[in-house]
Amino acid sequence: MLTDDTSTNSVATATTTLPLAGIRVLDIASFIAAPFCASILSEFGADVIKVEQPGAGDPFRRFGTPTERDGSSLAWLSEARNRKSITLNLGAPEGAALFKRLVADAHMVCENFRPGTLEKWGLGWDELRAINPALVLVRVSGYGQTGPYRNRPGFARIAHAVGGLAHLAGMPGEQPVTPGSTSLGDYLAGLYGAVGALVALLNSKETGRGQVIDIALYEAVFRVLDELAPAYDRYGAIREREGAGTINACPHGHFPTRDGKWVAIACTTDKMFQRLARAMEREELASEALYGQQEKRLAARSDVIRLVEAWTTSLDRKEVMERCLAHDVPIGPLNTIADIFNDPQFKARENLVTLSDPDLGPVVVPAVLPKLSETPGSVRSLGPALGDANVEIYQGFLGLSEEEMARLRADGII
Repeated sequence: MLTDDTSTNSVATATTTLPLAGIRVLDIASFIAAPFCASILSEFGADVIKVEQPGAGDPFRRFGTPTERDGSSLAWLSEARNRKSITLNLGAPEGAALFKRLVADAHMVCENFRPGTLEKWGLGWDELRAINPALVLVRVSGYGQTGPYRNRPGFARIAHAVGGLAHLAGMPGEQPVTPGSTSLGDYLAGLYGAVGALVALLNSKETGRGQVIDIALYEAVFRVLDELAPAYDRYGAIREREGAGTINACPHGHFPTRDGKWVAIACTTDKMFQRLARAMEREELASEALYGQQEKRLAARSDVIRLVEAWTTSLDRKEVMERCLAHDVPIGPLNTIADIFNDPQFKARENLVTLSDPDLGPVVVPAVLPKLSETPGSVRSLGPALGDANVEIYQGFLGLSEEEMARLRADGII
């Protein structure tokens, strides 16, 4: 396990000046997609204020493995990093009025309500830009702000299905499975949201005009499906589930080893297969008479895979790795999270960082990406306690009195 070391890129130092310092983001979203966008911005210095429903807060606080710290989940502690939390009932007129005061001095708002919700509260784009013409509004929803499906509820699992990814995941002819993570679409949408937010922020600083970033979860999934669209348009090709391999190369997939572990091997060219054949001490397999050409390997896919599996299962994973790497064969272990915690590459790249929580002690979370050479981002704090910044923001920033605060609490506004 890594220790909290403020000399690393991913843990903040007291003197670090981050490139987005001074940028204020209001995160009024819930769960993962739009909040993940805000998290990325926070890692590079943006001041993110998490706006949550009084009493309950973001439901993501209870999603995943609970901890001893007021039941907050490990997912919340990790993904709600670098935030201040305030409570505010946006659906109440007085709550909406307070939010508008915050918007006046903000640079960005991130939301992922169902389309029309902000408008119902009197907080739509027309109202917000009238207050702050330079504002950037990131809107993430299942299907976007337009189109016949705009009012349908959306989650990442649905986006994987609609966007075409889930159809590809699984073994040939069998039930489609979850493509890795049930939240993958959320993270993809959040990444695109961060890209759009930074582009819009740059333009806003130059022109004084803000804009809306409109992202649908299914679109973020669809965008990463390489050649599916042109292949169907040109040839009518519909890719089906390919299991651990691919129809475009062989051997190219996951292979078991003698000790019950797995390796991934990628032979996308004839030269790579020649290297694998040498590693297997079966150079004849890469001859022109046998499987030296990709077309022949694809035509005899089952035979080639069976030969490679016979070799990998005769050795422990460590030896398979050593032989392949010695011959420059692209190979990697199928890591569990336990493997990752002990992997020297992850350690060298500081892909895991440890922060200390006053209630829980050390908590390990994924580090910041991407890595910048001059102004690296940082994880400065874990997910906040509900309303931890109410006094700081409402009294210190908006200038409310203690009496006003007490009344707002009693009325359920904050």
